[in-house]
Amino acid sequence: MLFAFSLPIIAMADLWWGVVHQLGFIGALDNLRDNRTLAPQPKKDPHAWALPANPHKGIGKVILNPDSTDLIEGVRINPFSIWPDDRGYFAEIIRMGEGLAGDFPAASTQVSTALSYPGSIKAFHYHLDQTDFWVPVNGMFQVVLVDLRPASATFGLRNTLYVGLLRPWQVLIPPGVGHGYKVIGTEPAMLVYVTNRTYNPKDEGRIPHDEPGINYDWELQHK
Repeated sequence: MLFAFSLPIIAMADLWWGVVHQLGFIGALDNLRDNRTLAPQPKKDPHAWALPANPHKGIGKVILNPDSTDLIEGVRINPFSIWPDDRGYFAEIIRMGEGLAGDFPAASTQVSTALSYPGSIKAFHYHLDQTDFWVPVNGMFQVVLVDLRPASATFGLRNTLYVGLLRPWQVLIPPGVGHGYKVIGTEPAMLVYVTNRTYNPKDEGRIPHDEPGINYDWELQHK
């Protein structure tokens, strides 16, 4: 009886699968599955930026080594030589096609300079597309960087770099990294900065130096 009862069930199952294939249900399900698997993923917006929410006021990671693992993603440092003699000193700023700014296009690269007086604070700026290459040539700077890129592995991280004549470092700052500085010491400080494109106000954003989300402590740290 069991064997006789099973035959109609098997026959009905075969008939049902035949109808399903004839109507294209299986193909439709396969297409749905393939479409789900192959659906294009949303692309990360390279221009996206956001203010972090640093709960503790401070200066973040102090960078003492050009190869520090605490550097914000994409920030690069290169020590450079200063050649003093009895007339003063000489320093190279950039060689096109070489070094940290080696891929800067000659047609759009701009070289600028800024002199700031002791105690001056200039912060924060950021750029959507522009890359900055900073070379301090006189005095001392407390350079502050903060990662404003939500998709970055170091989003929200703050870096502090003490650079200038006592620590001659070139600093490459990628788009989306907020940057600023305070002149420390008793003498004016001069910064030469090279950018990979000419100035465009639509590319530049500004954030107050005391923005709560960045929560940077500009006060003297060692009292």
